[in-house]
Amino acid sequence: MIDAGITAPTTEARNPDSADLDALTPLALVTLMNTEDHAVADAVAATLPAIAEIVTVATQRLGRGGRLLYCGAGTSGRLGVLDAAECPPTFGTSPGQVVGVLAGGNTAMFEAVEGAEDSAELGVADLLALGVNADDVVIGIAASGRTPYVIGALDHARSVGAATAALSCNPHAAISDHADVAIEVDNGPEVLTGSTRLKAGTSQKMVLNMISTATMVGLGKVFGNLMVDVAPTNVKLRDRAQRIVMAATGCTREAAADALAAADNHAKTAIVMILCGVDAAQAGQRLTDHHGFVRGAVGRP
Repeated sequence: MIDAGITAPTTEARNPDSADLDALTPLALVTLMNTEDHAVADAVAATLPAIAEIVTVATQRLGRGGRLLYCGAGTSGRLGVLDAAECPPTFGTSPGQVVGVLAGGNTAMFEAVEGAEDSAELGVADLLALGVNADDVVIGIAASGRTPYVIGALDHARSVGAATAALSCNPHAAISDHADVAIEVDNGPEVLTGSTRLKAGTSQKMVLNMISTATMVGLGKVFGNLMVDVAPTNVKLRDRAQRIVMAATGCTREAAADALAAADNHAKTAIVMILCGVDAAQAGQRLTDHHGFVRGAVGRP
């Protein structure tokens, strides 16, 4: 329970512009929400240097075999799980390379788990179970900036040498003191008082999108602006893989399909095959020699 003497964070403050929210027409209500949402990108922009700092660290740590772990409770934790879940199909990562750690476990994705977010010990236990170490990067996410579960997780991560970042939506957030890098996105009060799935959630998703995407670019999983490590696990993604190869090489769809078949459906390998006029094994060796970067493998500056 929060002590009544503690000043409420910005995320819990009342927004004067929405004081009559229940009296607005549907159009006026959603217009107000849209107006408030326009400020979110600017609030995120103010934190870009800190975001870039953790991206640099994450690229280095994951490049040496480490993991990126998002730790949070409630909406914040669910957003971390969502971003982590999108990395394997988008970037061909293993399921264990980017991990969402949610207070209360899988059950908490769909229903509240009472007391989970209030336990710093549970945050420690969850990271202990995952064997977090000095190669890893742990990002604690808490809109309020004071969730005990997140603080416990960050403290444990730091104790074992992992790199840490705190993502909150309040200035001078408590969790900022428990991480190497503090990302504090001040969106102001929510339209619906305390409902941090709104502006806070939107800004958190934007930041997590930036961290994972920029890190994967740094790991060589993108060529130009193409997701060349996409995992073609269904009809839509197989079509996307063909279009990626076509866009990168200027080849026909038939040539893209043939190269992908020879490359075990790996777009990155197929691209190198076509651009360099080599077979799959030679393309694979070129990629290995250039640490997985297509640009280097095909000899482009």
